[in-house]
Amino acid sequence: MTPSNETPASISVNGRTYAWPKQPLVVVCIDGSEPDYIEEAIAGGHMPFLAEKIKGGSDLRADCVVPSFTNPNNLSIVTGQPPAVHGISGNFFLDPDTGKEVMMNDPKFLRAETIFKAFHDAGAKVAIVTAKDKLRRLLGHGLDFTSGRAVSFSSEKANETTMADNGIEDAQAMVGRDIPDVYSAELSEFIFDAGVKLMESMRPDLMYLSTTDYIQHKHAPGTPVANAFYAMMDSYWAKLDAMGALLAMTADHGMNAKFGADNQPDVIYLQEVLDEMLGADAARVILPITDPYVVHHGALGSFATVYLSDGVDQASTMEKLSKYPGLANVYSKEEGCAEFQLPTDRLGDMIVVSDKHKVLGTSSDRHDLTQLKEPLRSHGGVSEQRVPLIITRHADVAADRHLRNFDIFDVALNHTA
Repeated sequence: MTPSNETPASISVNGRTYAWPKQPLVVVCIDGSEPDYIEEAIAGGHMPFLAEKIKGGSDLRADCVVPSFTNPNNLSIVTGQPPAVHGISGNFFLDPDTGKEVMMNDPKFLRAETIFKAFHDAGAKVAIVTAKDKLRRLLGHGLDFTSGRAVSFSSEKANETTMADNGIEDAQAMVGRDIPDVYSAELSEFIFDAGVKLMESMRPDLMYLSTTDYIQHKHAPGTPVANAFYAMMDSYWAKLDAMGALLAMTADHGMNAKFGADNQPDVIYLQEVLDEMLGADAARVILPITDPYVVHHGALGSFATVYLSDGVDQASTMEKLSKYPGLANVYSKEEGCAEFQLPTDRLGDMIVVSDKHKVLGTSSDRHDLTQLKEPLRSHGGVSEQRVPLIITRHADVAADRHLRNFDIFDVALNHTA
């Protein structure tokens, strides 16, 4: 689409309307950040910029999408709608077209256009920087990188960027840093350094910075390492603010301890439970948390979906499973998809959510937990749904409004002074 020379007053996308930004808007998705991380860091004096900004801004709370995983929540944030609309139901799913378990990082699985594409088509400049490359193709889908008005890349592969695929040649050279290890805090710092440099050189109308939850998987709120990580982010936010940007921060999900008194992961191996209950091959467990970065979480999270073979009595199975210790809820597909606004064709016959401090696995032989060096912290369930929603200016939001993390563009563009 060729934009006109006149900037529109607003843009409509996916049934919502957004005012055109009056100054650059930077939306930050802090992966794995329940509100306690920011509250503890501010209380300890580690985030002086944000501590001052929220005095005149808005320090709100929101609920994320369940399953509380990276891909469905990032895509909800950037489309302004839940997974029932955009189609990304997890990091990983069973593709009904092929019968294979695959990552949901291919744009072919996306069913709605992003806010970025709608604004870009109308003439806006857009910059997207993510930690891991698994998200980059989804977030940047539909952008014209030859226009000079769109940039999208990951810290992980910033040394491989091209104008055709990313809107920038060799993003690493622009940032001037070594490519960080994927299991490091530096992977996220690279994002913020890139954001500052892009604000200087490109001054985008919309910028989206999405971090990794490596730190949150290993360190609880208020710990020295967590505080240092949040102090790092605070320092870059101050730079972006000084350059005239409005900042809005939320998270894709929270994080909870998921280990027992022995410091070992507190796991319910759901495939083994169902095999014993129904017999082998009667059920197939899919874990939507699954991604290539198993050092983070060992592919253990608090949400699973189950496909049942023909002839299995679903009602009886659900009744038995609901009584299993450590499981918070067992839903039919219809119930669970209605409850969590999920696409019914991309979930199994049942949806299972574990208790706050439990995680779900398939079978013990399919999870390599030797790489977990600290007691497991993970996410995926309703217990990791509460997240921050912070705007560095005052936002006029009704006190009784139930905010979702995917309302952040609406709040920042439509309700901020």
